Amino acid sequence: MNIDYQHPRDQIAEIMDRIYRYGMTTTSGGNLSIRDEGGDIWITPGGTDKGVMRSSDVVRLREGVPVDTMLRPSSEHPFHRAVYEARPDVGAVLHAHSPALVAFSVAGKAPDTRVLPQAFDACGRVGFAPYAVPGSERLGRSIAEKFAEGCDVVVLENHGVVAAGATLLEAFQRFETLEFCARTILNAAVLGGARTLSAEMLALRRRGWKAIAESFDPKARGSRERELRKTLVDFVHRAYDRRLMTSTEGSFSARLGNDSFLVTPYGVDRRALDLGDLALVEGGRREIGSVPSRSASLHRLIYADHPETGAIVTAQSPYVTAFIVSGTALDSRTIPESYINLRDMPVVPYGAQFEDEGLISAAITARNPVVILESDAVLATGRTVLEAYDRLEVAEATANALLAARRLGEFRPIDDAAVAEIEAAFGVPPR
Repeated sequence: MNIDYQHPRDQIAEIMDRIYRYGMTTTSGGNLSIRDEGGDIWITPGGTDKGVMRSSDVVRLREGVPVDTMLRPSSEHPFHRAVYEARPDVGAVLHAHSPALVAFSVAGKAPDTRVLPQAFDACGRVGFAPYAVPGSERLGRSIAEKFAEGCDVVVLENHGVVAAGATLLEAFQRFETLEFCARTILNAAVLGGARTLSAEMLALRRRGWKAIAESFDPKARGSRERELRKTLVDFVHRAYDRRLMTSTEGSFSARLGNDSFLVTPYGVDRRALDLGDLALVEGGRREIGSVPSRSASLHRLIYADHPETGAIVTAQSPYVTAFIVSGTALDSRTIPESYINLRDMPVVPYGAQFEDEGLISAAITARNPVVILESDAVLATGRTVLEAYDRLEVAEATANALLAARRLGEFRPIDDAAVAEIEAAFGVPPR
């Protein structure tokens, strides 16, 4: 369901539930607001448990005064009003205390979103506001100044982060993206640090996508398509709940026929994805009314080149992405199951997804069903949706274990003799 159609009270309750459930704020921390078309501000109440907050708890402010409620608004409401005054285009403001962003906050830094093209597109330059007492007018002025300069996300010194957007969903997506970016940079620090992309490399993402523009009226939908739609949606929801995808990033597709497949849409919240949101692509055309993922042309090429492939998932899972942005090889020789599922995971140079998709398809082999897209994402293939998803999950678990092992000392991979035994026992295709 598109939350933009919901009442402000319901939007605030839903997004706060998501922020709390995924550990991006605490019981007492964080506040959200929406400015409606009449200028009223709907805001989270003060002193309320964010884990059980209801839509009926949301406070309506008219010219700064609560309307029709005995509840008091969040004590942070002055800076919400200050942001709205500084930015007439802003319709929602979000403040939260995610641990990763608080780490930057207390270190006196803002995450550099140039580590990933998607993060830079969503957040741009991140502002940093000096410390002031929570709820004070001085804090409001300090935050509003950064938003007036054009920032859409601002880190607050020794406090947390504020994100804004035309809608609450947009503000949340910026916050979630920056929080993911912060975690990625922190994890990459264990591997030697994250590399940033140049302006030219960032620009590739904006001009390099191959759109599937032609459209068609689909035939009557068969039972296989209906079943595949539900399977894909279920696994996208699972990937989001497992933090393998964010609300804006991650593509999943499944083959339907020789030159037809279902794929996640562009610009739809992954957690709210519904059966009808998936795009059907057939013969290089998309069905009327759908906007396929920007990865659709790449997925089509992979299906054409690899008849055994039945599903493809492209994602920025957080631990794998730490390896991706640091340029560190992700070694699957941790435990037998990881090696069996992942094997060598070749790295495809940055830009191939925009300028030469054939390089990515060529890197996929029977031996190497998972590839790394440099400074971007991991791409996993499988005969089924379950197999592709499992490989993504195994890659993330492997990366997590390797990062933890780095903190304990030297990583000891399975040796060559043991690898040969595994390959013989489980029929891993030769190099």
